[in-house]
Amino acid sequence: MKSVPGPDDAQTRNRIRIKILLTSLSAMVAEASTFPIDLTKTRLQLHGESQSLSSSSRRPTNALRVASEIVREQGVLSLYKGLSPAILRHLFYTPIRIVGYENLRNSVSSDRSLSLSSKAFVGGISGVIAQFVASPADLVKVRMQADGRLVSRGLQPRYKGSFDALKKIVTMEGFGGLWKGVFPNVQRAFLVNMGELACYDHAKRFVINNQISDDNIYAHTLASIMSGLSATMLSCPADFVKTRMMNQAVGKEGNVLYKNSYDCLVKTVKVEGLTALWKGFFPTWARLGPWQFVFWVSYEKFRKIAGLSSF
Repeated sequence: MKSVPGPDDAQTRNRIRIKILLTSLSAMVAEASTFPIDLTKTRLQLHGESQSLSSSSRRPTNALRVASEIVREQGVLSLYKGLSPAILRHLFYTPIRIVGYENLRNSVSSDRSLSLSSKAFVGGISGVIAQFVASPADLVKVRMQADGRLVSRGLQPRYKGSFDALKKIVTMEGFGGLWKGVFPNVQRAFLVNMGELACYDHAKRFVINNQISDDNIYAHTLASIMSGLSATMLSCPADFVKTRMMNQAVGKEGNVLYKNSYDCLVKTVKVEGLTALWKGFFPTWARLGPWQFVFWVSYEKFRKIAGLSSF
């Protein structure tokens, strides 16, 4: 005999739907606000990748130089190249990881008394699931961001837009090509969410429980700063490898620069040194910090307006 869903079940499902909507909305606001920094970070990570570039292209560079060159050569609007797949990615990625983390956390401990290590594990698992689902959109975003380098060198971009990129990737690299770089991607997602979600959750509880602040924008800001820093420190090497793996397209003869993530890691360290794995650290942190702030402050405020409890 089938059980009839009660009012509590209906309310739970309704709360989950509201949380999904609010996380998507908050993520869209945060992504649009910080996307130029993400674009700069991606270009910086790809700098020095090709040994066929001229010596002037291989000279030491930094985030400010990269950003100024983009604006000078392609205009201000080029800082938002790849925004549409980035927004699309967050419509899947953020709700799954945020709502998934909260549900997993509450199912394990209803009073939110989990240890930091337990929260880190729950956050990592939520991030892996979310990133696997959103990986194709992330791939398109990276390819379109990297296309700007071709334009700056007087070459034709590979893709006209998001849907054109999807079509060409599937045609030339197969359906599985949409998940190229998925392993470094999920590795990064595990580390990012392990640091981001667990640190934000734990830091906010610490601030509130120690009466440093009430559950308000001050507590959310402090927690988001700690969250962004820890996520960047943990994830930067994996993010670096992910960017290079996702950017490489199969050549006419089926050749690729990197065979797998490990090969990319070894070749990068051999040619560019160990510190290259943290190339883009400051723009990554500069993006994650504001992104965390905008997202969490918006999300917590939206939850309050919707009559939901604090995260």
